[in-house]
Amino acid sequence: MKEYGLIRVGAIVNKLSLANPQENAKEIIKMLKEANKKELAIVTTPELSLTGYTCGDLFLQEKLIKESYLGLKKIVKETEKLDLISIIGMPIRIDNQMFNCAVVIEKGKILGIIPKTYIPNYSEFYEKRWFQSSKSLISKEVTILNQTVPIGTNILFKDQDICFGIEICEDLWCVNPPSNNHTTHGANIIFNLSSSNEVIGKDEYRKKLVSMQSAKTICAYIYSSSGVMESTSDLLFSGASMIYENGTCLDENKRFDLESNLIYADIDLAKMNNDRNKNISYMGVVHNEEYRYLEIKVRNTKQKLTRTYSKYPFVPQNELKKDERCQEIFTIQATALARRLIKLGKPKCVIGISGGLDSTLAFLVIVEAFKKLKIDTKKIIGITMPGFGTTGRTYHNSCKLVKEYGATLREINIKDACIQHMKDIGLNETDRSIAYENTQARERTQILMDIANIENGLVIGTGDLSELALGWCTYNGDHMSMYSVNTSIPKTLVRYLVKWVADKEENKKKEIIYDILDTPISPELLPPDAKGNILQETESNIGPYVLHDFFLYHFLRYGAPPKKIFYLAKKTFCNEFKEEEILKWLKVFIKRFFTQQFKRNCVPDGVKVGTISLSPRGDLRMPSDASYTIWLKEVEELERKE
Repeated sequence: MKEYGLIRVGAIVNKLSLANPQENAKEIIKMLKEANKKELAIVTTPELSLTGYTCGDLFLQEKLIKESYLGLKKIVKETEKLDLISIIGMPIRIDNQMFNCAVVIEKGKILGIIPKTYIPNYSEFYEKRWFQSSKSLISKEVTILNQTVPIGTNILFKDQDICFGIEICEDLWCVNPPSNNHTTHGANIIFNLSSSNEVIGKDEYRKKLVSMQSAKTICAYIYSSSGVMESTSDLLFSGASMIYENGTCLDENKRFDLESNLIYADIDLAKMNNDRNKNISYMGVVHNEEYRYLEIKVRNTKQKLTRTYSKYPFVPQNELKKDERCQEIFTIQATALARRLIKLGKPKCVIGISGGLDSTLAFLVIVEAFKKLKIDTKKIIGITMPGFGTTGRTYHNSCKLVKEYGATLREINIKDACIQHMKDIGLNETDRSIAYENTQARERTQILMDIANIENGLVIGTGDLSELALGWCTYNGDHMSMYSVNTSIPKTLVRYLVKWVADKEENKKKEIIYDILDTPISPELLPPDAKGNILQETESNIGPYVLHDFFLYHFLRYGAPPKKIFYLAKKTFCNEFKEEEILKWLKVFIKRFFTQQFKRNCVPDGVKVGTISLSPRGDLRMPSDASYTIWLKEVEELERKE
């Protein structure tokens, strides 16, 4: 995993024996061995996990402190052969003071100690009675178990691109958490050792807090809190633990467990590092501090990847919010178009209707925009232009769609015009080359543009993000329009949105759109078969859109190299595609993406909807002449290995 920027991390909530460090050490060791078997690289325990958080004035007892050191000694000795970095919560005495600390251990060595900075002393908390803030620390080193160990809050632990920092409980809840500085100084993982009691509503707030800190610092945040075996004299602790990556929850435990538990997840550091590099505001204000970077050796987990990646990364993932998200996408498209129509004096809209998914979505967006502006849908001119490859199914669906929504239908057969044009340029009618196909695409675009001139209208483009990425459009044909509403909607999302609209419609409209959804994707530029069915299917030529959209997302969103894209794809699509198929279409994607930039450099205006857009004015500034050699070479090396 390590070579792909992935690392397995986790959080332990140990079953606590309050004020019994030796017993706690035994339980922690058991859980650390379990974590090691699962090939975790780094794992944390809760705050003061060796003693318990609720010991109160027992923290002033010499016996408890000595026993906690003996407990630490036991952990260090019995885990020295584990290929695991562990973080243990315990009290540490130094500089005539007591500190609430996190102790970092690797293979029998104590690497560093991090004291807590913000000491809560309000409501149910009375921590200042026993512990001092890290701000009171004088020493930079402490001798513990005959090891001289760095101590302080300005310590980060680093192995190449892996870098982690630590904060403790209240540190996160304050206005300026230490992790703000840790992350701007390189930490991409933060571990939080906590003891967070339960009151009504606190669980939801705690999750939002962890999620937001993870998102704003673009890091992985691993949170582990004390379990139910803390004292219940006045409070209950639930043992909440969670793992967030850039604001997204990867795993969380079930609270109120009476036994020890472990959660873990595979963190994609390469994704987050790429996001940081893209976000130029990230390092806008940095508080310069003298950080100490301690070298660590993080294991390379060889077990199968535990996390899953969506087959449809552009499609709404949250089942509970998918309706809300689809509504938002559709509204962005329609409102952007409405704004452009206002600017132009609310002209008519002209659109080519093919009976396919892209033109259907674009048409539905126009209808929604006209509703917003209270314009009669008769001013939408839907033009069906049967050609050599048009089938009865797509022709009838396009006509029915326009009529059902009260728009104006026009039919212009392009066959004669194309035949005449082929004669003019000396192209044999039996020719089935790209010129034969593009003749039809450009004829259709010319018709749309000319009718828009006659009607004082606006040609609305139907092409989608996937087609732009692959250059699967005719230059100055369907590639061109006066405004494009699907320009940042990939093919997989187009289908999802069209179905979402269909599900909300009444019987007749729903029936038409559902038949369009069942129609094979095709430009219909080659004649149908003897039975009148579509013969030219796009995905048999350029590959499955579900793969290309997956490639596109990881390639552009996170700058993933082909090696990593293949690694993720072969796990994600293990039941759909063979590895050689994935590599085949990945090569196609790379070649087409690089060679078709000249088309993207002159696309019409179109609204950005998601995080990925290919507009040369906004999101992708790429030379048309860039070489794809180094990317393709990596795929070819993978082919040889497979």
